[in-house]
Amino acid sequence: QVQLVESGGGLVQPGGSLRLSCTASGLLFRFYNMAWYRQAPGKQRNLVAFISNSGAANYTDSVKDRFTISRDNAKSTVYLQMNSLKPEDTAVYSCRSVYGSSQYWGRGTQVTVSS
Repeated sequence: QVQLVESGGGLVQPGGSLRLSCTASGLLFRFYNMAWYRQAPGKQRNLVAFISNSGAANYTDSVKDRFTISRDNAKSTVYLQMNSLKPEDTAVYSCRSVYGSSQYWGRGTQVTVSS
């Protein structure tokens, strides 16, 4: 059974940092492209960052130069380092794994940026 489990969310003040983790089990992690999405209350879920199985990364414009996505294939884990957090970054952050037509989602972790 495939599982993606996110962790690392929480409450942080504006300007602070958090590192999210998503650990996968039940799949050959190194073959999968991985991504982080977020969904704010009342809004649609949007792509935040993507990392290919070869390690190439890209980001949505609003998080460039603040967020960094990375992966550790030995730990079957993808990370999202989030710096200089803003209130508008508040959302549920979920990870997704994709390989061909196979895709899986985690349940998400809440990130709240507030003073």
